Amino acid sequence: MLLRDVTADDVDAYVRMRCDPVMMRDLGGPLPSEGMKDKVRRDAEAALADTSWIKMIVPDPGAPETVAGHVCVWSHESGESGEEPMSEIGWMVLPEFQGRGFAKLAARALLERARDEDRWGDIHAFPATSNGPSNGICRSLGFRLLGETDVDFADRVIRSNHWVITPSSDLTS
Repeated sequence: MLLRDVTADDVDAYVRMRCDPVMMRDLGGPLPSEGMKDKVRRDAEAALADTSWIKMIVPDPGAPETVAGHVCVWSHESGESGEEPMSEIGWMVLPEFQGRGFAKLAARALLERARDEDRWGDIHAFPATSNGPSNGICRSLGFRLLGETDVDFADRVIRSNHWVITPSSDLTS
């Protein structure tokens, strides 16, 4: 497996991940494809500027054109006042690559990098309460469950589990 920065050429992968009813079942349903080109452009700019880690999961380094999904770490304001910065991790893996460990390997790789670079501080994850596989990844990597919460995702409110990990001390071996 290889992780590489998202580029403007990844629009098709984003459409497959974010505009598909099955992929978006736990996230309020598919997003419109019209906004994906701009979303990919903004994500590629953030990855290039190193303000976010937005990595495409390439299952076979010998076939770099095949993408299994993505994993991202970014920082944003949190709380009702919007004053506290929060680092968050998230991932999506296309159906034909699910169940093969790519999401867990990719998330672990970014958490190890965060630990090794002493960057991002505590990292939060908010998988939908109905997303058993993603909640299982959080549990297996050493995240601590803080409870359930409602989160905004693409102008939708999603009931999520709130997990947190301190990579320097919590990341399981």
